[in-house]
Amino acid sequence: MNLNNELRHKGMRKKLADGLKIKGIRNEKILEAIQKVPRHLFMESTFINFAYKDQAFPIGSGQTISQPYTVAFQTLLLQVEKNDKILEVGTGSGYQAAVLCELGAKVFTIERQKELYLKAQTLLPEIGYHPACFFGDGCKGLPAFAPFDKILVTAGAPVVPEDLKQQLKIGGRLVIPVGNEKHQEMLLIVRTSEEDYKIEKHGAFSFVPMLKGVVN
Repeated sequence: MNLNNELRHKGMRKKLADGLKIKGIRNEKILEAIQKVPRHLFMESTFINFAYKDQAFPIGSGQTISQPYTVAFQTLLLQVEKNDKILEVGTGSGYQAAVLCELGAKVFTIERQKELYLKAQTLLPEIGYHPACFFGDGCKGLPAFAPFDKILVTAGAPVVPEDLKQQLKIGGRLVIPVGNEKHQEMLLIVRTSEEDYKIEKHGAFSFVPMLKGVVN
């Protein structure tokens, strides 16, 4: 390991966290997690020099690594507590899963693109994160492991999948961007009873679309 590089990356992560604070992310635990997770390891070598810019970048298979502000904002809406059982739909690079692990959550993450699933499944344990990784259709969730305290969706859905709502504990929180391919509204859905859900809207975002099925 190159110590100079490590110190440089640490400084860049601190700068990134400071920038997120200016943009309104005030939760210290989330900012600490952003400072600890080595985002450059989740990125293609072409973009590695931009790893700590507050931007989304391609990661292959037509997917992106989310903008750090978006990762922090979605995590903030989830209100992550230590030992929360969290389902993440759309593993992607694995960066968001690492942030949730850093916050002490028990993470179950599902990815429909085989190539991305295999990469994340290998990388995350190598750098000290141990979520349960699954290859499958995220729209269906993981019924065998439900119910979940929290569910986080990292792709833009045309509608809220009913399966995901049903896999939420009463009192649980589901954060999901909903809309068309170019523009989504960030929704926070809280399950208040067996049949009832409270929905809050939290602004416009742009995610890659949430698709059904799997890609081998």
